[in-house]
Amino acid sequence: MSGFDLSGLTASFNGKRVIGPLSLTVHPGDKVALVGKSGAGKSTLIRLIHERVNRDSSLIPQDLGIVNALSVFHNVFMGQLDKHATWYNTITLARPFARDRAEVNALLKSLGMTEKLWTPAASLSGGQRQRVAIARALYRNASVLLADEPVSALDGPMANSVMTLLRDRFSTSVIALHDVELALNYCTRIVGIQDGQIALDQPSANLVASDIMFLY
Repeated sequence: MSGFDLSGLTASFNGKRVIGPLSLTVHPGDKVALVGKSGAGKSTLIRLIHERVNRDSSLIPQDLGIVNALSVFHNVFMGQLDKHATWYNTITLARPFARDRAEVNALLKSLGMTEKLWTPAASLSGGQRQRVAIARALYRNASVLLADEPVSALDGPMANSVMTLLRDRFSTSVIALHDVELALNYCTRIVGIQDGQIALDQPSANLVASDIMFLY
């Protein structure tokens, strides 16, 4: 499954509605950027979509979900935990198989982090942690990517490099982005969220940055 049709999405926090009710159809091949100011509901919407399409998606949550006590390798390997038997995962905790080491290493190389393979996640910088969460999502290799501000801690060249990687590796994606230029350059469709509702839904090719700024 690489497309989905979601209706009646709604969420409340402390009795106050933060999302919806709204409907969102994502077609196979869509690369959707969710844009809007902080607090508009983008993170909540990513979470709601993930609840509906869980097993078919690779997730990069805003809090990253990194396990500090584990090495970079093991954090990335977690992307495929549910694809292996318990015995396999138990052995991997102590002595990873060569094929898995090679696959994870190749992903880290594409993110400029080869030397961190066995580093405990607790000692990583914010940008490095973000790249580990990106590697984990790539390793999961689902057809759909759901990502919440996946490049917020990365500098310009690395942010562009990662966005290229995500665009090329996932056929369908929904990515919450604060950077309007990245959204226009790497996504095919812009969905603007304002006060928990969809206030804009257009192909990127039809828009320039100034068309989006009313959301902020």
